[in-house]
Parts: sequence; structure tokens; C-alpha cells
Amino acid sequence: MCFGVRDAIALALEHADAGPLTILGDLVHNPTVLSALEAKGIAVAQDVAHVKTPTLMVTAHGTSGRTLARTRALGLTVVEATCPLVRVAHRAVAALAREGYHVVIVGQRDHVEVRGLTGDLDRFDVVLEDDDVLALEEHPRLGVAAQTTQPVEKVRHLANLIRRRFPDSEVRVLDTVCKPTKDRQSAAVKMARQADVVIVVGGRSSNNTRELATTCARYCARVHHVQTDADVLPEWFDAATVVGLTAGTSTPDDVIDRVEARIRQVEAQNQAMPRSVAGVPGVIVNGDGLR
Repeated sequence: MCFGVRDAIALALEHADAGPLTILGDLVHNPTVLSALEAKGIAVAQDVAHVKTPTLMVTAHGTSGRTLARTRALGLTVVEATCPLVRVAHRAVAALAREGYHVVIVGQRDHVEVRGLTGDLDRFDVVLEDDDVLALEEHPRLGVAAQTTQPVEKVRHLANLIRRRFPDSEVRVLDTVCKPTKDRQSAAVKMARQADVVIVVGGRSSNNTRELATTCARYCARVHHVQTDADVLPEWFDAATVVGLTAGTSTPDDVIDRVEARIRQVEAQNQAMPRSVAGVPGVIVNGDGLR
């Protein structure tokens, strides 16, 4: 897990011990974590109007100033678990708007983080694919920022496409992709290039996990996105020599460990399971190194 997710979970558990707590949306996009929070009696509401506890927590994905104002106007105590790196993105977007740029966000239009980034803007656009850029209207000044978990290559590509589409416009690009995402994507590329099969662990609704799987698929033909060890199928490893293992930023360590244990269980049951070039059981773990 990245530090922003770890801190948000710890903060939620701390406040839940002190009294009733509602989280505005999913704290993180991981079903294992959400089940643990539910077991602690923490409620979830998708809208401020549905909150029934005196204390409301904002997720690690952040929210808009307008939503915070609305929340406080209802007399609720607000606990912010917004990741500090998401706050950096909020400040970048606010600066672009303040300086007269029409803001374009690279990200998923309906993602909670993107809604937070754009919630204080009266006019903006969100792009994720080339066709989205082709649908943009021309503005004298265009300011580009990104959802913090977007692949850097995609952000650069779309920013360059915007520049080519509007050669007469001033286009300013602010790098708001967070460092944990950059480091994880870079490590995943190195890993996927060595692997015959890659397993990516994380919630189905986790954007950074899906993007991690997409990135790995560019360099490895056999990539599988799983939520838990129960999703791992033995036939995935037929004729494989090296298996790569990585996970999204909201995946608990124990979930990753169980997936690794499941892969090694397949190894023990199948003489054809992956072995590295040196003949040592080969599971490459993305993160703290190789083992």
C-alpha cells in the first residue's frame, strides 16, 4: 500500500473507536479493506445528505471545497483522509483556473478523485482517450493536469495530442501523477519484460490497479488481474518459466502474501510450474526488490 492509503485506513479506525463514523464514498477501492471497515461499524454514504452520524470522513481520493462547505453547513464534523499528493493535484488545478487556463484533466470522468479535482470548477473537460481530445473545443489557454494514478506515458501522449490539435493555443501541463504510481509503473515494466505470466492484485474498481495491469500487458502477453488468492487458476502457469507479481496501491500486504502463497502452492503441485533461468522457483515481486 502507498502511504496515503495506509494513513487513511489508520485514521478511519482511530475515529471509529472514538464514535460513530461515516465515510463519504469508498475509502479505498479494495473489497478486503472495505469489509474490514464495515466490520468495525463504519458506515458509507455516497452523498452528504445520507450521512446519519455526527462525523464524516473524506476519502483518500479527496473532495471539492464546495462539498466540504456543504458538509460543514449541515453541522457535521469533517475528518479529512485526503492523500497529501492528491492535495498537490488540487492546488495545481486551482492554480491553473486562477491563472485563466481552461482546465483539462486526464483521468476517468466519474472517478471520485476526478470529481473532487473538478468540483470547484465551473468549466472544465476530462479526457482519457484520443477521441476525447478530438472532441475538445478550442481555448486560448489550456491547462492540463491528471488524476494522480494515471500512467505518465498516457498523460504525456494526450498532452502532446492537445498541443498538436491546438497549435495556436497556450498549453500548460502540470505533472500531478503521484510518485508511488510512477515508481510502481516503472518497476512493473521492468518486471513484465522478464515474466511469462504477470499477476496483478487489487480491487476490480481500483483505477491504479487496472492501469498497472494494462501497463504490464504491453510487455507480457499473459496478464491476470485478481482480487484475492481464490481468483488464481493453476492453468495460467502452464509452460511458464517466470511469474511476475505486483499489486495496486490499495491492496493489503496480507492479500498479496496469500496470492504469492497460492502461486507457490501451484508450483508444489505441478512439476511444470515456473522456474527461473537459474532453476530457482521464480516469482518476481514488484516493490522492494526481487525474491
